[in-house]
Amino acid sequence: MSVHLMTTILASDDPIQHIVDKSIFDSPLMLSMVTLVVGAALVCWLLGRAAKAISTGPESMGNRRFLPSTKFGATIEVIVLYLRNDMLVPVMGERLTAKYLGFLLTLFFFILILNIIGLIPFVEIQDAMYYFAGKHFDIKDHQTAAIFGGAATASISVTAGLACITFVVVQTQGLKELGLKGWLEHLCGGSELVHGAWFLWAVIPIIFVVEFFGLFVKPAALAIRLFANMVAGHTLLLTVTMFGAMAMKAGLGTFAVGGITVVSGIGAIIITFLEVFVALLQAFIFMFLSAVFISLMAHEEHADHADHADDHGHAPHAEGAPAH
Repeated sequence: MSVHLMTTILASDDPIQHIVDKSIFDSPLMLSMVTLVVGAALVCWLLGRAAKAISTGPESMGNRRFLPSTKFGATIEVIVLYLRNDMLVPVMGERLTAKYLGFLLTLFFFILILNIIGLIPFVEIQDAMYYFAGKHFDIKDHQTAAIFGGAATASISVTAGLACITFVVVQTQGLKELGLKGWLEHLCGGSELVHGAWFLWAVIPIIFVVEFFGLFVKPAALAIRLFANMVAGHTLLLTVTMFGAMAMKAGLGTFAVGGITVVSGIGAIIITFLEVFVALLQAFIFMFLSAVFISLMAHEEHADHADHADDHGHAPHAEGAPAH
């Protein structure tokens, strides 16, 4: 592979050029748009297969009909049960979990698939094929010959879009659960403060301003956290991977270039395993914080839910945080 190909495709002068969203063949269509559609299709296909494997079989199978028919289905079932029983129910309660489980699991698996796609060098493979076909593109002008791939979650527009969906769901939950009056009281510190002693009213404007801006800060934090972690991880991985191309461009000897390439390759493999963990963790954090924000817009739990939580060995949590 020539130095020009390596520096063009790997963008060794600036790894950020590889991460930013790109125009496909200099058209209005961006790479992240196609990747989002492909990621959504993959989620539907994979979870559809898992649902089919998990579904109860015919009675002729005996007790085996209650077991997943594939290892993939069993894995998805374990993940879903863990997220539901150990992560969501203690925070949201049974009622809210049952209501929003589909939405939250969709968020988790969709973001996870997008994160994993970003770790596979689909773009580099397609750009290399285009280059060997005798054609040219300029990655520094945010162009690519690829029609699929890339780190969609490393684009702030994608993470902001996901955060906006969460924002709509959270506020819809608040208005439906609390009503307009209760929603406004929540922004003012809760009904206890609003209907409390008159001298406490002096702090209500301050609380309202903080809570009002908090409505937008929370989803913004979701978007920025996912975006920043994906950009940081891919930048580190790309920088390590490019050491060989940098050494070749610097005119070092074959032995030096080979040694640097081997060491950087080993380092890249290690970082890739770390990136897989980060991809899983960030998908979980986005889902979990979305669940927390939804639960904040709910009434306080009733005593029976607290008793139910204690029976399962969990500390009791409110279905929604008590009013401030």
